[in-house]
Amino acid sequence: MNKVVGLWLNTSKPEVQPLSLLIRPWFEARGWEVLTEWNEIVERRAKFLISLGGDGTLLQAAREGASFGIPVLGVNLGRLGFLCEIEREEVFVALEKVLREDYIIQERLMLSAVIKRADAPELTHLVLNDVVFSRESSDSVITLQANLSGEPTISYPADGLIVSTPTGSTAYSLSAGGPIVSPNVKAMILTPLAAHSLSARPVVVSDLEELEIFLVSGEQCSVTFDGRQSVRIRSGETVTIKSAPIKAKLIRLGSRSFSQVVREKLRDRWHE
Repeated sequence: MNKVVGLWLNTSKPEVQPLSLLIRPWFEARGWEVLTEWNEIVERRAKFLISLGGDGTLLQAAREGASFGIPVLGVNLGRLGFLCEIEREEVFVALEKVLREDYIIQERLMLSAVIKRADAPELTHLVLNDVVFSRESSDSVITLQANLSGEPTISYPADGLIVSTPTGSTAYSLSAGGPIVSPNVKAMILTPLAAHSLSARPVVVSDLEELEIFLVSGEQCSVTFDGRQSVRIRSGETVTIKSAPIKAKLIRLGSRSFSQVVREKLRDRWHE
């Protein structure tokens, strides 16, 4: 067995560095090598990654690890923590289970978003959470047309539109009024941002479909991929979104079900 583990650190959180300094000798005492440089992690074919931070940190690690088939265990040092498997106080008990291989690997749907322009090469972005379309001017509404597998389906006169995976359904899409979707459901979720029409509703479609999103009114809008990379599209340009050929891999220890996570994170504290 290749006894190499990678650490993916969110160094902006003060708890991360002290915890990483505890994790490293813990692994080394058990004959494991601990790496933090991404090139080395890939070159040495790390068996898994440990992300220290919050859901955003886990998303970054899982997205990068997906291309190399590296699974990720998320340690929540953030606030809400829908995706991270374990909390700070559970770290070393959880790591014992991982070394015993007492876990499962859950695959998560990823999306491939391709920007098509008449006068430029296609640009492809891989996302785990969402693709977000948003207007750039505060004094105008945009209308986005969504075609489903080549067939006109729905128009969204709105401030924008979120196309998310089930993983992303508990992120920006949720705050915009979208549904919570189990990660076991293979689907894409369309959630409008501040819709200006009563008929512009969230829609859930199969991951076997292909979405084409384009502007039908408004000169331009921004498109953001997993909250990190942003481009501008104009009228006549299209973003095609479909299931990606690779999946993100998350390590699950079976300590919390999806239902339990939803109950814990979204419980109404007024009625406890």
